[in-house]
Amino acid sequence: MHGLKVIDASTILAGPLCCQILGDFGADVIKIEHPIHGDSMRGHGGQKDGVSLWWKEVSRNKRTVGLNLGTQEGAEVFLRLAATSDVVVENFRPGTLERWGIGPDELHRVNPKLILVRLTGFGQTGPYSARPGFGTLAEAMSGFAHLTGSSDGPPTLPAFGLADSICGIAASSAVMMALRHREVNGGPGQVIDLSILEPIMTAVGPSPTVYQQTGIIEERHGNRSTNNAPRNTYRTRDAHWVAVSSSAQSVAERIMTLVGHPELLEEPWFGSGRGRADHADLIDGYVADWIGQRDRREVVAEFERVGGAVAPIYSAKDIVDDPHIRETKMLVEVDDPDLGPMLMHNVLWRMSETPGSIRFTGRPLGADTDAILDELGYAADTVRALREEGVIR
Repeated sequence: MHGLKVIDASTILAGPLCCQILGDFGADVIKIEHPIHGDSMRGHGGQKDGVSLWWKEVSRNKRTVGLNLGTQEGAEVFLRLAATSDVVVENFRPGTLERWGIGPDELHRVNPKLILVRLTGFGQTGPYSARPGFGTLAEAMSGFAHLTGSSDGPPTLPAFGLADSICGIAASSAVMMALRHREVNGGPGQVIDLSILEPIMTAVGPSPTVYQQTGIIEERHGNRSTNNAPRNTYRTRDAHWVAVSSSAQSVAERIMTLVGHPELLEEPWFGSGRGRADHADLIDGYVADWIGQRDRREVVAEFERVGGAVAPIYSAKDIVDDPHIRETKMLVEVDDPDLGPMLMHNVLWRMSETPGSIRFTGRPLGADTDAILDELGYAADTVRALREEGVIR
């Protein structure tokens, strides 16, 4: 990704995550923020000494420019920047860039090879395109909330940015496809229209297909699965929780033998995941009773000994303390000028020839404005005038 220039003109959370991934692997990412208000991400999540910890991670490896795109002068700066860039990522409501004079036609006029990624709640077209788009709405409309939670309880939303995060990862993949088309096939730049709704709807699975083909509307089953059993969360004697899965028949057989009920293996219904799911009450009772009589450490050790599938349910502290997560560097410490050593998620995947890296954490608003405008050829007195007019920071 070295040599790739990306403009991050997006906010919370899909677009910034897409650009974080690109920056982690070497792209020069330039973050555009409003010169007065900054990016809303600066106020999200946990804070320390008035500094957003989430901002430090999602804006890592990004240079920052305070620029008011809603002014004529700001739009001109943006077009000049886009003319020298490879990718622009934005998540304004449909029509906003066009209203400012920096829509796809203008961007491709100054840079025909530019890839423009447009992330919105519901896409650029259709009856819902003008609606405010947030991950929560996508989690509701995708089928995720409908299928999540207890069967006798309300639909359940995640406590984190699930839909946005899935969309951000999908967007980084879309960018790479567009770059390949441009660089390998000699194609032009293009517009990527990606909604927050569609990636999570895909992740939820084929429930629309099931409905269309069978008329069945899948419902909530708590932590159970309609495809196999045992599959649930279970409380240990020392008041911890573990999750058990048995997607493979052989794993289900090992688990039931471990918990002292090998006789179930002789039942005709035990030979299929659906059959076991139909007898989940019986199976869960046996597994829960065995786990409830043992501490978490013993439960995990015994499951590992027999080749059963189990995982402790982790809090943030458990994640930080886990030796596997530490040894494989899923979390790494990065020096931050404001907060010192910061633990954060590592780059998303390990590549043998082109490894990514975290070069610096999220920076103060406008920290790189002067340097970037200088790269674009702006004279110092012009930069000074733009700053006095409130166009830049």
